[in-house]
Amino acid sequence: MSEAGGGRGCGSSVPQRAPWSLVAATAAFCLVSATSVWTAGAAPMSREERQKLGNQVLEMFDHAYGNYMEHAYPADELMPLTCRGRVRGQEPSRGDVDDALGKFSLTLIDSLDTLVVLNKTKEFEDAVRKVLRDVNLDNDVVVSVFETNIRVLGGLLGGHSLAIMLKEKGEYMQWYNDELLQMAKQLGYKLLPAFNTTSGLPYPRINLKFGIRKPEARTGTETDTCTACAGTLILEFAALSRFTGATIFEEYARKALDFLWEKRQRSSNLVGVTINIHTGDWVRKDSGVGAGIDSYYEYLLKAYVLLGDDSFLERFNTHYDAIMRYISQPPLLLDVHIHKPMLNARTWMDALLAFFPGLQVLKGDIRPAIETHEMLYQVIKKHNFLPEAFTTDFRVHWAQHPLRPEFAESTYFLYKATGDPYYLEVGKTLIENLNKYARVPCGFAAMKDVRTGSHEDRMDSFFLAEMFKYLYLLFADKEDIIFDIEDYIFTTEAHLLPLWLSTTNQSISKKNTTSEYTELDDSNFDWTCPNTQILFPNDPLYAQSIREPLKNVVDKSCPRGIIRVEESFRSGAKPPLRARDFMATNPEHLEILKKMGVSLIHLKDGRVQLVQHAIQAASSIDAEDGLRFMQEMIELSSQQQKEQQLPPRAVQIVSHPFFGRVVLTAGPAQFGLDLSKHKETRGFVASSKPYNGCSELTNPEAVMGKIALIQRGQCMFAEKARNIQNAGAIGGIVIDDNEGSSSDTAPLFQMAGDGKDTDDIKIPMLFLFSKEGSIILDAIREYEEVEVLLSDKAKDRAAILKGKMIPSYIINSNPEMENEEQPSSENDSQSAEQITSSSQEVDLVDQGSPEESSLNSQPESLSPADTDNAASVSPSEQISNPMENHETTSLDGECTDLDNQLQEQSETEEDSNPNVSWGKKVQPIDSILADWNEDIEAFEMMEKDEL
Repeated sequence: MSEAGGGRGCGSSVPQRAPWSLVAATAAFCLVSATSVWTAGAAPMSREERQKLGNQVLEMFDHAYGNYMEHAYPADELMPLTCRGRVRGQEPSRGDVDDALGKFSLTLIDSLDTLVVLNKTKEFEDAVRKVLRDVNLDNDVVVSVFETNIRVLGGLLGGHSLAIMLKEKGEYMQWYNDELLQMAKQLGYKLLPAFNTTSGLPYPRINLKFGIRKPEARTGTETDTCTACAGTLILEFAALSRFTGATIFEEYARKALDFLWEKRQRSSNLVGVTINIHTGDWVRKDSGVGAGIDSYYEYLLKAYVLLGDDSFLERFNTHYDAIMRYISQPPLLLDVHIHKPMLNARTWMDALLAFFPGLQVLKGDIRPAIETHEMLYQVIKKHNFLPEAFTTDFRVHWAQHPLRPEFAESTYFLYKATGDPYYLEVGKTLIENLNKYARVPCGFAAMKDVRTGSHEDRMDSFFLAEMFKYLYLLFADKEDIIFDIEDYIFTTEAHLLPLWLSTTNQSISKKNTTSEYTELDDSNFDWTCPNTQILFPNDPLYAQSIREPLKNVVDKSCPRGIIRVEESFRSGAKPPLRARDFMATNPEHLEILKKMGVSLIHLKDGRVQLVQHAIQAASSIDAEDGLRFMQEMIELSSQQQKEQQLPPRAVQIVSHPFFGRVVLTAGPAQFGLDLSKHKETRGFVASSKPYNGCSELTNPEAVMGKIALIQRGQCMFAEKARNIQNAGAIGGIVIDDNEGSSSDTAPLFQMAGDGKDTDDIKIPMLFLFSKEGSIILDAIREYEEVEVLLSDKAKDRAAILKGKMIPSYIINSNPEMENEEQPSSENDSQSAEQITSSSQEVDLVDQGSPEESSLNSQPESLSPADTDNAASVSPSEQISNPMENHETTSLDGECTDLDNQLQEQSETEEDSNPNVSWGKKVQPIDSILADWNEDIEAFEMMEKDEL
């Protein structure tokens, strides 16, 4: 995101709707001038400490970039756990995530302008030469139009922007003759066929060699795309037009934006997540500021900054007013339905919304930016990283974290706007967490599960394109950067485009089409940069006063419940009945259900069925409360089902040269020592003989007092455990015999017993897929003695290595000493960007056994009913008060209710088991009833959806 602000200087002498030449020259000044306002609120950080942190960021970038170039280039991305490149088609498919990979050295192109920002001009020159020499854009591969635009086209344009800047300075790039720009133009023409739709919205994917629809293209049949996918093109395409004079690129991007604006929901001024590219119908009608929509809003504001077209600002302000009216529920940002914006569509938030406080800074709306940022920071302090999704009471919903940079981005912009040293401390925390938990010998590994600290063999290109750029700029002084960063705007991938493009090759019609669609209230729009005296009303503790009430929001409060109760008390009404509080034997609760149009039916099998008829509710508000109650009941039933599933475990390699930095995701066992209740098990590993562990071991002396490695197959898991336990093993790791299997792509595996009493098994047993198991086996081949830690989650390295003679940087996560002390043998260690989930599989017996059978854990099953809305729960779940069956204290200080007693799992995707039935609904004749039925279907769809 750009530090360039609104439309004129910070004073009052520039007239409204100032010429853009003046805007471009003064816009960036607005945020910078705010820095002088802050003189207190947090202890100032010395220049020496800021320089030290800046140097640490440089070293971290060198570690990531250097390992990519050494172990992965010319592949698209580095796989940091196995120290090799990720090549499309050579690794197991990860689904849509792989659409970013096009065999065009993605990480190198995405990192070009980062090299210049970090003052690595010689490395930049070398990298540009490699791109020109090695990169081929004519590969027979299907790629995401969105990802290719923001990462590759944006990377080439950012590289070109800084190449011509360096050339003008006269020291570097004197040989450069717009070669990157020519590559960008070639890529732009390759993307243009994607816009061949009646609406002007692009297809989501395109074949770089064959385009769209041709048989050999293997794409062109898609009908849907996300709003961000279609609405995040204008900066790159307009810059390409302005650089080259070829207006076609900007024209196509503008047409797509115009169509999205026209299709917004007129009464709420919101847009949905997914739209049909041919008809313009909304496919997913929920709306928020996170995944699927995020950068659409960002590009409306930035298109105004870069291009000077008032219509983009008017559209942004119209949307922003709707966001603050419906989606913003400080400090939360919750998705709503576009046609019923007062109705929440979800009870969780995704990590991509972390960019929004930074966008609010550019808008000049500082208070909500501070509030949301602080809430996100509290979540990070609890989990070390921001989970891919978390609930409104701040429990983990999806546990992955692919090293996303959005929170660092917002931290940078808040510091630029406020000058508050608090945000320097936030940045310091981010650096420490990355070094402590994500750093591995071959780079930085994404977190598979923030709760266990397990890693994923993944280092996305955006990590180098964005994270290090924002962190370095956070601590850098102006003289630390070799060019004026204020002369550029950041794209959504943090690529730099010069503001002078606003006055170059302006051949695009700037007809203001906004007012054709809606009457606008000019009072909603800011035509000037925000006055810092209004943003910070002469109070140096302003930001601190906003943050303070949120300090304990994660651990000690339930803000949604508090807000709701306070609002209810103010209105004199009782708060709505929550599903977790419902008692089927409470007459008052039954009366409330009746008022909400909800009927309770006792089924013959002992279950209780709840059915809602919206038209029978006492009022529209009661009907809305009833709908919310039904959704909560469905979610509660789902969570109670998940309570029976075990969370993932961790295998942490603690011996030389890993020292606890490699953490592998492991599947748990339903028998043996429970690592969540007992101390972790630590020991050296040894392979059992026979390797399948299905008979008495012939090498008991080798596994005595060690953790035995066993291969999956040919007998029951419990039988393997008994055989290695009898041989004296202190634990066991079962390695999958399906070559190439990985926790990155497969559901979490859970080992079940043999149907008999397994109380005799006293040792812990964990399961590793083939890829993770190979990391241990490869380490044994190279280092012979390999020590691991079996635990419920990764342990702190300082505790693991206490008393050991090891390099100090390992414990202190101080990378400045790494180059001096680290052993040389280190080779054995986003769709809009994708958010993935996993289901759990429970196998009763090992694969390949002649007596094999399996039991898959199933999500909740709702009993069909020929009504608008129905949910069935067992008597044990809902007839009695759930609070009577649970302790009234919370271990982690979260709010005391049934939801918080249930164990959170990372998986949300529905099991494909055919026995699970969600129940079909009869379409009512009454149009109002049909409208409510649409809401229910949307809720169920979102329960199954995977962003």
